[in-house]
Parts: sequence; structure tokens; C-alpha cells
Amino acid sequence: MRKITEVAGVIAAPVEQVWPILLGERPDHVRKTEIGEHTVAYQGGWWYRGEWSLAPHPEGTRVVHRVYDVAGPYWAVALANNLFIGFRERTRRSFAEGITRIANQLGCAARLT
Repeated sequence: MRKITEVAGVIAAPVEQVWPILLGERPDHVRKTEIGEHTVAYQGGWWYRGEWSLAPHPEGTRVVHRVYDVAGPYWAVALANNLFIGFRERTRRSFAEGITRIANQLGCAARLT
């Protein structure tokens, strides 16, 4: 498994409030889900694994999202994804939208770190 990118942010609400909403945000392309204590991993397509983890933070909840290549070899996955050009930015933008959506449901703020 090779990490492609990582992004993090803070939602101004406790983990216990953020966790159930995050679990409801399941992506469409998922074929396998693994759930741990405040960690969820989604695997889909032929190469993608996305892991989300929550931890207490002085401002509320720290949310971390990591994207991994689980297919290998890396060059094949990179070619299939246009060498990942713009991938980090798209992931960061999508992540920001996701934590903002969760924060809006909870009536609080969210920010990238």
C-alpha cells in the first residue's frame, strides 16, 4: 500500500457528534468498508483506498483523510490517473467540502489545517 496524499482539518464539534455523520458520507464507488474506533476505510475501484480518522482536538475534532494505492505497481496506477496531476488539489477541495458539509449539519465551523 502506497500513500498518494493526505489532508487534514478541524470541525468545531466533539468526535461523538462528528463520527456518525462521517459514517453516513460513504462514497458511491465503495466495494469494501472497514470500521475501527473513529477510523473508517473505504476501498473501491481497482486501486483506491481512502482512510478517514477522527481524534479529539482543542477546537473540536481533527479529521484526517489519507488516499492509498492498493493495486501497484505504482506506475500503472499513476498512468491510469494522469500521473496524479491535480489529484492532491482535487482531494483537498473535496475534503474541504466534506468537512464543511458535516460542520453545517452540526451548526459549527470547519477549517483545513
